[in-house]
Amino acid sequence: MKIQQVAEKTGLTSKTIRFYEQKGLITPPHRADNGYRDYGEQHVSELQMIRRARLVGFTLDESGDLLALSRDPSLRSADVKARAESKLVEIDEKIAELAAMKTTLQSLDSGLSGRW
Repeated sequence: MKIQQVAEKTGLTSKTIRFYEQKGLITPPHRADNGYRDYGEQHVSELQMIRRARLVGFTLDESGDLLALSRDPSLRSADVKARAESKLVEIDEKIAELAAMKTTLQSLDSGLSGRW
C-alpha cells in the first residue's frame, strides 16, 4: 500500500512516517521498481504502536525500544511492564511539578487581582 493509505490508517502524516523510517524505527518498506515505498500491514501495526506510545508520553527513543521489544521472540511481559511502571512514575512526578506551578500561579493571581 502507498504511504498515503498508511497515513490514513494510522492517523500519522506521510512526513512523520518517512521520519520514523529514516530513524530506523520501522521495518524498511519494500521499494517498487519506480522507487515508491510499498507498505504492508506490519508497517501499519508498527506505526500504530509508535503512535500509541507517543500519545501516552513515551519519547521517540522509548517508543522505538518498545517496538523492538515487541519484535523480540523472547519478549517477556515483565520487561514491558517495567517500562510502563517507570513511565507512570515519571508522569506522576510531572503532575506534582505542574500542581506546584499551578498553586504558585494561583497565589500570584490572587495577590495581584486587586492591583489591576
